[in-house]
Amino acid sequence: MKKFFQKILSISLALIVFLSTMSFTVVSNYCADNLVDYSFFDNASWCNEMPDDSFSKICEISEVPCCSSDQFVVEGQDDLQMNSVESLTFDQQLFVATFTYSFVNLFEVGDKETIPFANYTPPLLVRDILLLDQTFLI
Repeated sequence: MKKFFQKILSISLALIVFLSTMSFTVVSNYCADNLVDYSFFDNASWCNEMPDDSFSKICEISEVPCCSSDQFVVEGQDDLQMNSVESLTFDQQLFVATFTYSFVNLFEVGDKETIPFANYTPPLLVRDILLLDQTFLI
């Protein structure tokens, strides 16, 4: 359960950083106060590019300009600083290297049960040592 919450927290923090640094623009085109097209990433189409003639008839009647465009710009955070490894002192570089090495090894999947003597055969019994020492289990 703890790992599940850690994963959710790490994903949400990554999304917060991603969304705070992302910028985008929403463009909406109006023909005589009617929304014709909107776009998040690409250019929106204009009134004269529309195949329908109904907007040209409205433009002839209306007093407002026929084609207008609105842009909504969301600027992302642009003041993030990326520090290079060369600007760190030797102690800081050593800490980063050891932390990275130990963090990567946390997720290494090993064998569940490792038997170190699995490839060795037991020695041959020449004499029964328990009988020689006279140790008996009662």
